[in-house]
Amino acid sequence: MPTDTAWLEVAAPFRAEQLQVRIVSEVSTRYQQRQASLAPIVELIAAQFAGQPGNYLAFFSSFEYLEQVARLLAERYPALPIWRQSPGMDEASREAFLARFVEHGQGVGFAVLGGAFGEGVDLPGTRLIGAFVATLGLPQVNPVNEQFKQRLGRQFGAGFDYAYLYPGVRKVIQAAGRVIRGDQDRGVLVLIDERFAEPRVRQMFPGWWQLA
Repeated sequence: MPTDTAWLEVAAPFRAEQLQVRIVSEVSTRYQQRQASLAPIVELIAAQFAGQPGNYLAFFSSFEYLEQVARLLAERYPALPIWRQSPGMDEASREAFLARFVEHGQGVGFAVLGGAFGEGVDLPGTRLIGAFVATLGLPQVNPVNEQFKQRLGRQFGAGFDYAYLYPGVRKVIQAAGRVIRGDQDRGVLVLIDERFAEPRVRQMFPGWWQLA
């Protein structure tokens, strides 16, 4: 941003101890490493669920990736309840998906980052105690976004950040916001990808997040 840009930082209504944030940097969710990431992600989800049973959301970059992880999790841990977002869900289907998140329930809902369940969803208390985000959420590379990157790069510099990185991290933060909805909520957020450990990404996290 220009050096004379005005900033206003508003204090968050939540406390660091409400959300345990963990970065799993040894797993890459880049497309080239996607197949190799399936088993580690399944084991991460299963281990977290075994240690702290409850309701979780798991966010992925696409329906294909979501399905690959969900299928492997179901094969390895058939007793672990899971339910999935599917393409083109109507309102009744979306409501049925959310209805699975009952107080003191147990299971994992699989969803696409930036989709219907990544924002505007209110699951307070034990209806949701944690989330996994297995993607940095970068927008698709296409001619429109590339033109956007070039234009902003000429105007402000760091065109990639404006066109791809900032929108991606914003979606991650919005999805993470499903976990803590009030001052009595407690939960865990697991960020899965080595890029989450990069300083330029971490500096965009909310100030009240405390990394474990």
